[in-house]
Order: sequence, then structure tokens, then C-alpha cells
Amino acid sequence: MAKRINPNPGPAALPSREQIVAFIAASTENVGKREIAAAFNIKGADRIGLKRILKEIEMDGAIARGRGGLAPSGRLPPVVLADITARDRDGEFLANPAEWDVGNGPAPRITVAAPRGAKRPGQPAPGIGDRVLLRVEASPAEPGRYTGRVIKTLGKNKSEIIGVYRAGPEGGRIIPVEKRAQGREIAIPAGEEGEARDGDLVSVVLQRESQFGLPQGRVRERLGALGSEKAVSLIALHLHHIPHVFAAATLAEADAAEPVGLAGREDWRDAPLLTIDPPDAKDHDDAVMAVPDPDPTNAGGFVVTVAIADVAAYVRTGSALDREALMRGNSVYFPDRVVPMLPERISNDLCSLREAEDRPALAIRMVIGADGVKRRHSVHRVMIRSRAKLSYAQAQGAIDGAPDAATAPLLEPALRPLWAAYAALRQARDARGPLALDLPERKVVLTADGAVDRVVVPARLDAHRLIEEFMILANVAAAETLEQARQPLIYRVHDEPALEKMRALGEVLASIGIKLPKESALRPALFNRILASVAETEHATFINEVVLRSQAQAVYAAQNLGHFGLNLRRYAHFTSPIRRYADLIVHRALIAACRLGNDGLSSEVTVAALDQIGEQISAAERRAMAAERETIDRLIAHHLADRVGATFTGQISGVTRSGLFIKLDETGADGFVPISTIGADYYRHDEAKHALVGERSGETHRLGDRVEVRLVEAAAVAGALRFELLSEGRARPDRGGATAPRGRNPVRKPGTPGRPAGIRTGTRHRGSRR
Repeated sequence: MAKRINPNPGPAALPSREQIVAFIAASTENVGKREIAAAFNIKGADRIGLKRILKEIEMDGAIARGRGGLAPSGRLPPVVLADITARDRDGEFLANPAEWDVGNGPAPRITVAAPRGAKRPGQPAPGIGDRVLLRVEASPAEPGRYTGRVIKTLGKNKSEIIGVYRAGPEGGRIIPVEKRAQGREIAIPAGEEGEARDGDLVSVVLQRESQFGLPQGRVRERLGALGSEKAVSLIALHLHHIPHVFAAATLAEADAAEPVGLAGREDWRDAPLLTIDPPDAKDHDDAVMAVPDPDPTNAGGFVVTVAIADVAAYVRTGSALDREALMRGNSVYFPDRVVPMLPERISNDLCSLREAEDRPALAIRMVIGADGVKRRHSVHRVMIRSRAKLSYAQAQGAIDGAPDAATAPLLEPALRPLWAAYAALRQARDARGPLALDLPERKVVLTADGAVDRVVVPARLDAHRLIEEFMILANVAAAETLEQARQPLIYRVHDEPALEKMRALGEVLASIGIKLPKESALRPALFNRILASVAETEHATFINEVVLRSQAQAVYAAQNLGHFGLNLRRYAHFTSPIRRYADLIVHRALIAACRLGNDGLSSEVTVAALDQIGEQISAAERRAMAAERETIDRLIAHHLADRVGATFTGQISGVTRSGLFIKLDETGADGFVPISTIGADYYRHDEAKHALVGERSGETHRLGDRVEVRLVEAAAVAGALRFELLSEGRARPDRGGATAPRGRNPVRKPGTPGRPAGIRTGTRHRGSRR
């Protein structure tokens, strides 16, 4: 309620304009005509005169009308609807008022302060792109600046749309980049295009919806030029609000960083450590070695060492580098670019374990038995000098009998011991029984100008599995060390599948004649038995993907829930601090717990604070995965745009009441067949059978069926493909006829968009999604 003052208690003449403006300015909330009339004791016919004066003052721009009444022009009300648009250099969210008249000048900037006290259960953490209700206070020192506290997160801003601007003679049009907005262009009247030029990626605010004609909007911001396929990842960056330009303070800190010395470190520069990475890797954050254990009580055992880049030595808590790394959460990998978590001076230079160069590292030395079970381990802060930089194919080729000039000298002293240790670890892995999914990971290969050349499935080598097992072993050792020291940390947790997902899995298995066993406790072994039963059948890939989709999503948390997929009681990410903030936290925790320096995790950091960081970086990871996946969709759609009319083979990968999703064999891309275009029958969605069934004919199209389709439309900007179904469905059993063979594609929830679920941008993540 407005603060009531009564400057004129008697029935006198109307107040002056200056008195009214002063009253509105002194009020603690927006006020209306009723409050003004009561304050100045204006009654009866005099209210008409007050209305006229208020209209004149508003037209002159001295006051503005907003939610809840009138306020001085340029001032926000105490409670405002706002859109979170960015972060500042300190990592604080920045917001703009959702409703602001540009005639009042530039919109005020609101810094969104951290919420007081504990977050309410079920209240989502706000993020960039969210619309929020804020309680704001004006800054006394900076006019036009406000501090706001979140009252409620309302979800994503639906009125702001990202799209491609197409210029026209009388204005322009926006082609939205989201699949759900396809076919819904937005008209941009002349003069509302701002600085946008034809083909630019822009942010648009809807100004008017209409039942007739196109909705109208205004270009809010020019985001960049989409001159080639090489810039297609720009769409995902802006659509998902992924920070991709480092702040000046962050770059200045990175540029000023000097190489750390040997002081306070063990000298391991003579150790035969080496890196094994993808051939196009630019940063190398892990080096490995293995030697037979000389201890006679551990015959056949090994000493395995994993040395990880010591990022904590350069990225100090609270620094600009640290704040921006937390804001980004992780590096994001696209086929045409990498958006790193840390500037190149740190990620590709000072912290990258380059061949024959001194680099600081945090190392875990682990003693394993001949059975691959870890007996003990120790943590060390060291200086190393990598003996060699090898690719997976190079290392594998040497072991397979084809060493090259780089690997031949390393074969006996380094590579054979690594493979022998891996053979022991594989025994332990088999005994532990982690989830044994076998899904091909497709990789998009681009030409020099950024166009899609081909989609390939890279060979899965023992060299990949070796590095993966070494990293898992080190991650477990890190978590154990911190637990024993009672040091708070961020775990990588993976809960068991939810009951409703298990029911859905049972329905899918029943459709191909497999009964889901009922067990009192869920274990990965249950799923492994299912996978083994279909391993040599046509259903193998299909069931692998169905099992994958039944699993919970792995997240970061300060409370340990274990890792269901790996079948491990405790697990933390330690091995990739260059590209994951969680690993940097674990490094700092180890430095503190093992007393390895003064740059460890502060003793004042609470479990609640780490849990909040875990939520933030889990959201950043989901954001990165969506952006990577959607960029692949757009590249594939662009690649297929000149093949409209061509026929393809694939499998039904999803069944909804709206139609069928089809995954193509050739590229792994997904597209949609609208139900209205299927045959001449009326089709009904049978959820239990995951099928569309013709009411008259009984013809059935089921999940996993192999089909032939014709490409009807390829919307490159949205990454959407539309198909026409050429194959006949399964005949009704009582009518006889051939039955189409079943396939091996994944189940989708009704209403979810099609996408190339199995495509990844390479093996650089090394199980980072686990």
C-alpha cells in the first residue's frame, strides 16, 4: 500500500502538477488515482480534473503507468516481473524488467542477489532465460541500478524468441529456431529491425498476437551473423544462454598467470607418464603410467598412476577465473567449435600436460592386485614431464603389432605395462558388474568450410576402455580419500531407475516377448541379463537404447547416493578439471584434506554451499548436452536439405498420438511422420503396445519396426526433418499377411521431439556423462 500523506486536508483547489509528482515520488509503492484523490481530499466532480492533470503529467513523461498504478518515470515498482538475461563478472545474475516503455530511456539493470536463507523445497533455482518475480530496491549510489531478490521463478520467458531475420521490402520476418515454433513466422515492421541484417541471428520480443496474419515483434538484440554452417552452433549458444565470451577481468587474470614452480611439489619429471587422447584434442588434462608392483606380497599386481593437471594452482577461489568457471560449469563441444570453461592461456597452455614440458599435476598412485582390486592409494602434488602425446589409434596400433616412430620406443617400458594393468582392472570391472550398455556413438565430420562431410561411428578400441578404467579408478580413490578425511566434496551420483520408468521398460520388453524379472532390489546385473538376452538378435540396439532411457540422470551433489550405473558406492569426478568445475572442487578438497598447499577448499565451505554448486553445474551440464544435441540436429538437417524427395531406410524410434518418429540408418538423424499422412485409415495410439493402429484395417506401426521413408522437408534452422512413410504396417493377425521385422530403436515419451540421440561429437568426454 502507498504511504499516505495529506498535504491539503481541506476541500481546497486541485493540487499542482509538482505536488502530485512529489507525492508519487515519496510513495513507497506505485499509486493509483484513488490514493492520490484520498491524499489530497479530492471528491466528486473534482476527480475529473485530477484525471486530466494525471493524463497531462503522464504524456509529458514525468510519471509512467505500470503494474499497480503510477510511479515516477524511470523508476521500478517494489515488485517487478523481470527476465534474467546474463551474469556479471562476479557471477551474479542480471535481469531486465519484462515491461518497460523505451520512451522512458534505457531499461534499468537489476542485479539479482542470492536468496536469503534456505531455498524452499521444490523451488527451482533461477537461471539465464528465466522469468522471475523480484522484490527490488533502488541503489542509492547508482541511479538506474537496482538489487532484486527472487520471490518466485515463473519459468522461461515465452515472449522472447530467438530466430533468423529475413529482410523484406516493407519490413522483415523472423524464422524461429526452435522446433516447436516451426511454421510460426513473426513479422517485423519497418523500423523495428534494429541493427539486424538479412541472415542474422536475433532476439525478438513479441509485441502483438493476432488471429489473422502473422504475430508482430521487435528485434531486441542482434546476436551474430549466420554466414555459413560453421556458425550454426551460434544458435545453440544463444538459445540456451551459454556464456561464450570471456569477461575482460577473466582474460586479464589468465594472461597475467605465470608458470608455477617446483616449490612444495614432488619431482616426478622422470616418471614415464604419457597422455592418450583423441587426435584433435587441444588440452591434455590426464597422464597415465603403470609398472609391475615390486612388492613380493602383491605378485602379479601393479602400481597405477593417474596424474591430472593442477588447475587449482592457477584458478584460485573467488578469482575472476573461478567465478567465470563456475558460471560456465563445463566446456561445451560442438563439431565446429569448443566453448571452453577456462581461457586458452589456462586450458591449452599452462594446465595442458604437453609433451616434454614441465607441468604441475595432482596425482593419485594406486596399488592393485592381480585381480584388479585396489589395495591402497596415495595422493601427491607433483611436477611432471609427459613422455609422449599419443592418440588412441596410435597406442592401440602399437599394442596390435604396428608401432610407429613415436610408439616403438614406448612399447615395452610404457605401453605393455599399461595394457597388463588394464587386463587386471577388467577382471575387477567384470566382477563388479556395471551397466553394460553397448551403443554406437556417431561423430559428425565437417569439411574445411564447416559443412557436414559424413557421419561416422568411430571404432571403440581397448585404448579407450583402458583410459576409462584408469579414470574411474582414480575418481573412486579421490572420493574415498575425502570421505576418510571427512572433507565435504561434490559427488557424481546416479540414482537407480524410477518405478514409472521400470514399468515403461516392462511394457516395451513385453512387446518383443521378454518378461522383466521382479527383484526386491534393483541392480545393474538385472539390466545386463536383459541386454545379454538380446545381444545377438535384431533387437540389440533398440533394447540398449530403451534401457539407457530407463535410467536416472547422473548429477552432482554434496550428498552421496552412490553411482548405480557403475555399481559403485562412492564416486567423484577428479580427472578433468580443465573442462569440469566439479573436478576443480574435488582437487581443492584433496589439497585441503591432504595438506598439500594453501590453495585448497576453505574450511568455511559448507555442505549446503557445495550442494548449491552441484545444482548449478548439473544444470549447466544439461544445458550443454541439449545445445550439443540440437547443433547436430541442425547440421544434419542442413546436410539433407538438398536431398528432399530422396528415400531412406530407418526404424520407428518413437510413437505418439501425433505420429511417428523415424531414426535414419545412414546418419542416425530423427524425423517425424505426421499421423495425418499415414495411409487412408484412421489411426489410434495404443500406448501399451507403443503403436499406431488403423481402426478399419488393423494395420499397425510399432516401435522398432523397420521402415522406408521419403524426405519431405528439412528445416535447417530448427534441425527438423519431416518424412512420408512408404512402408506398409503390420497386418492384423486375423487377416494374415507378412509381418514387418522388428527393429532396435529407442522409446520416446509422448510429445518429445525427434533427435539423433546417439550422436556425439567425439570421445573427448571420456565418460564425463557418467
